Amino acid sequence: MRLKRIHKLDWYLVGILILSAILYGWGTWDAGSANSFYTAAITSMTKSWSNFWYGAFDPAGFITVDKPPVALWFMAISAKIFGVHGWSVVLPSVLAGIASVYLMYRLLEPKFGVWAGRTAALFMTLTPTVVANSRTNNMDAILVLFLLLAVFTLQKTVNKKNVWLVMLSFALIGVSFNIKMLQAFMILPAMFVYYIIAIKVPWKKKVGWLGLAVVSLSVFTLAYPMAVDSASKSSRPYIGSSQTNSLMELAFGYNGTQRLLGQSTGTGGTFSGMGTKKTSKSSKSTTGANQMGQAPTTGTNGQNQTGTQTGQTTNSNTPTGQAPTGQAGQAPTGMNGQKPTGKMGKMTGQPGGKTGKRGGMGGAGSAFAIGSIGPFRLFQSDLGSQIGWYLPLAFLGLIAGWLGFRKRGSKWYHVTSQQEEVLLWAGWFVPVYGFFSVASFFHPYYTIMLAPAIAALTAIGVAAVTKMMKVNVNTEDETVGKTQPFVARIILSVAVIATLLLQAYYVSSYYPVITGILIVLALGLGVWWLFPQKTAIKAKVIATAVSVLAMGAFWASTPTITHTSAAIPAAGPSLFSRGGTDMGGTVNKKLLAYTEKHQGSAKYLFATTDSNSASGYIIKSGKAVMALGGYNGTDPTMTFKQFKQLVKDGKLKYFVLGSRSKSSDGQIKKILAWVKAKGTVVNYDSSSKSKTTTTNQATTATTTTTTTAGGSPTARMTAGGPTGMGGSSSSTLYDLSSIY
Repeated sequence: MRLKRIHKLDWYLVGILILSAILYGWGTWDAGSANSFYTAAITSMTKSWSNFWYGAFDPAGFITVDKPPVALWFMAISAKIFGVHGWSVVLPSVLAGIASVYLMYRLLEPKFGVWAGRTAALFMTLTPTVVANSRTNNMDAILVLFLLLAVFTLQKTVNKKNVWLVMLSFALIGVSFNIKMLQAFMILPAMFVYYIIAIKVPWKKKVGWLGLAVVSLSVFTLAYPMAVDSASKSSRPYIGSSQTNSLMELAFGYNGTQRLLGQSTGTGGTFSGMGTKKTSKSSKSTTGANQMGQAPTTGTNGQNQTGTQTGQTTNSNTPTGQAPTGQAGQAPTGMNGQKPTGKMGKMTGQPGGKTGKRGGMGGAGSAFAIGSIGPFRLFQSDLGSQIGWYLPLAFLGLIAGWLGFRKRGSKWYHVTSQQEEVLLWAGWFVPVYGFFSVASFFHPYYTIMLAPAIAALTAIGVAAVTKMMKVNVNTEDETVGKTQPFVARIILSVAVIATLLLQAYYVSSYYPVITGILIVLALGLGVWWLFPQKTAIKAKVIATAVSVLAMGAFWASTPTITHTSAAIPAAGPSLFSRGGTDMGGTVNKKLLAYTEKHQGSAKYLFATTDSNSASGYIIKSGKAVMALGGYNGTDPTMTFKQFKQLVKDGKLKYFVLGSRSKSSDGQIKKILAWVKAKGTVVNYDSSSKSKTTTTNQATTATTTTTTTAGGSPTARMTAGGPTGMGGSSSSTLYDLSSIY
C-alpha cells in the first residue's frame, strides 16, 4: 500500500517543490536582520504577550509597526522557538512561498489536468518577485498564501456545496485583511463572481449562504481592529503610521486610499521626498544619481553611504540614502556603471511618478521605482523586471482559456466549469493589474499579488491550446491525431514572440548578446508554431518552454545566488554588484555601548526620530528605543508637554539625532528644537580624550565602526551592496538628564 502511494506521487510536482525550497530558502542563514523594521518588532514581540498582541515595534510597547500583526505572529513564534536570527524570522515566508506553489498545483489540476497544475506551480516558483518576497520577513508571501487558501476553500465550496466552507473561505479574507489590510480585498470581486456563477444550489440558498459569508468576512476583518481601537490608548502602543492612533484609520488612510491616490500624511520624515510634485534642480540630480528611488534618509544613521564605507564624517548637506557601486567615494551608479537617468517629481522615488528612461531596471532595492502611470506600466522595466516576464502568456492564456473551453453550440451566457475557473483568475488578475497601473504609492515588490493569477492564466492557456490542437503530450510516437487548428497556432506564435521580445527588453541593459539570442528565438519559434506538423511536437514544446523560462528563472535565482534577504525585496543582476536594500539595521557600537552603560533606571535606552534609526539597536540590545515619529518619523505620537514630562520623570535620558533628522509634525519639530537647545551633546567615542562637551552646538561625534544588527556585517554586504538607510555610524547623542 505504501509503495502504491509513493508510485502515485507526482514526481514532477515534488521536483518543483524542491526547486522552490532551494530558491526561497538557500542562503537565508545570511539574512542578517532582513527587514530590520519588522525584525525589531519581532524581537519586541517575543518579550511580552502585550507586545505580541499589538505588534509593538519596541520592547517598551511605545508604538506598533505600520500593519496589523498577524503575519508577524508567525515570525515571532518562529523566533521564540529558534531565537531571533535572520533565518528564523524569514522562515515563515519561506514556508509560505513553498505552500503557495503547492496550492497553485491543487487549484489548477482538478479542472485542467496535471500538466496545467505543474505549469502553474512552476511559473509561480520562477517569478522573480515571488522568490525575492519569499526570502524576507515582509508580509507579502504570507498574504498571498492566505489569499490562495481562501480561493482553494471557495473552490472546495463549489464542489461540496457546504455553507461552512463558504464562511471559512471569506473568513480567510478577513484574516488576510489583518495581514496587509485593504490589499487583501482586491480579490473579493473575483470570489463573489465565482461563487455566484459556479455554485449549483437554489438561488435562495445561494443568497443566504452569501449573506453568511459576508457576515463571516466582516467579523474576521473587524474583530481585531475594533478590539485594538477600543482599548485604552494609555494602555496600548500608538498605532504606527496612523494620524489618529487608530487601526481602522490606518487601514483606510495610510494603507488604503493613500496607496491609490498618493501619500498625503506622514511625509517629510524618513522619505521626505514622498508626496511632493515639484522639486528643485538639485533634488532632481540627486534622485538621478540615486537609482534606489529613495529620498534622503533621516535619523540616527542618516548619512551617505561613503560615510559607512570609509568611516569619514559626511557633510550635512550631502544627500543621503542608497547604494553606491561598492567603492568609497564614488557616486551611486546604474546598470553597467552608468548613472541612471531620471527626474524627480513624477519619477523614481516619487509615488505615482515615472522613472528615468532606463532607471531602476532590475529593480533591486528600487523602493519607489514604479514606472509611469498607464495601461502598460507593468510592462515597463521598473515593475516588469519583477513581475512582467510572463505577462503576455497570461493575457493570451485568458483568451485561449475562454475560447478553448467553451461548449460548442451553447448560448454565450452558458459557461463551462473550466470557463468558471477562467473567470475566477481573470477576476483576480484584472482588478489587481488595474490598481498597479494607476496607483501612486506602493513598492515594486507588492506586485507579488499578480503572480498567482499570471501563473494560473498561463497554465490555463497551455491547457486550452493543447486541447484546441488535439495534442496528447503523453503519446509515445510524438504524433497528434489531427493538424493543429490555425487559431491555436496563431495564439501560440503571438504568445511566444511577445514574451521573448519583452524579456529581451528587460535583459538588454545587462546582457546585449543574450538580448540578440532572445530576439532570434522569438522570431524563430514564432514562425515555427505557425506551421502545422504531426511529428516532433514534443521537441517544439520543450524548446519553447526552455526559451520562455530560461531568463526568468535566472532573474528569479539572483536573490538566492547572492543570499539576499532585503527590506525592499527584488531580483535582478544588480544584486551581484550591490546586494539588496536594507531600511536600517546598522548599529554604531560605541554609541550603543555608551548608552547601555549610562542608561541607569531610564525606561528607554534612548529616543530617536524614526523606526529605521531605532531598529538595529532594538535587535542588537533587546532594549527599548523610542521611535518618536514612527516609521516615517512623522507620527504624532505625543505632545511636546508629554515628552518633557517623560524626561522630567527620568524615563528618558538620551536622544539621538542624525544630521538630517526632521519631521513634518509640529509637536515633534518642537521636541527636536528643544532637544538641540537644552540637551548636552555627548562625545560617546571612547577614543576621545573628553567624555562630554557642554556646548549646545550640535557637533557630531563620529566613529569608523559599524555592524549590522544581526552581528554580521557581511550579511548586508554579501554582494557588495549597501548597508541600507541606516548607512553611517555618524550621529549626535544628546544627554537630557541635566535639564531638570
